[in-house]
Amino acid sequence: MFTGIIQGMGRVVSVQKKPNLLQFSVSLPGGLDKNIEPGASFSINGVCLTVSKIEIPPPTSSTPSTPLVSFDVVDESLQKSTLGNLTENEKVNVERSAKLGDEIGGHLVSGHIHDTAKIIDLFQKENIWNITVKPPTELIKYIFKKGFIALDGASLTVVDVSKESFTVSLIPETLERTTFKERKVDDLLNIEIDQQTRTIVDTLERLERDS
Repeated sequence: MFTGIIQGMGRVVSVQKKPNLLQFSVSLPGGLDKNIEPGASFSINGVCLTVSKIEIPPPTSSTPSTPLVSFDVVDESLQKSTLGNLTENEKVNVERSAKLGDEIGGHLVSGHIHDTAKIIDLFQKENIWNITVKPPTELIKYIFKKGFIALDGASLTVVDVSKESFTVSLIPETLERTTFKERKVDDLLNIEIDQQTRTIVDTLERLERDS
């Protein structure tokens, strides 16, 4: 389980594609390498992944030693997310799994991506970015103005919604910690619908059908 508060950006160091499997390693941002063990959970661009290997490369004269964590991504996650398009040196949003007692600054995020959504508009003005996103048609019914949404792992509030798209606003703190400032129109983002909202909508639809 995650909070949707991105803790920093990692850098993809290696990517190896195999049949129905992707293996990649990430150099972690500072402060996220404490007490890591194989089996730990990370959110990488919003996808919950398990650490399969940890490496400590030797430091260089210009770069301190930074742990590399490796992940295996199976076919189901590759089909539902953007991880299959990762490239070396690409930046990714990183969050470690929440611990009991941690502050939930965003909303509860599972890391189980529902699908990808396309950026259709970017509007930048002083101190804020608005991003308009078009999700798959079947997901729009779960998105409401002032409701929660997770995009590439970041917990965001929906500021507007139409029949086919929705808009979120990004404050400077979010832009500084995440990869959003590098995104452009037609880029794909991993989307996770708020599970409570989905449960309510599905329950109401079922009750209406049964009445």
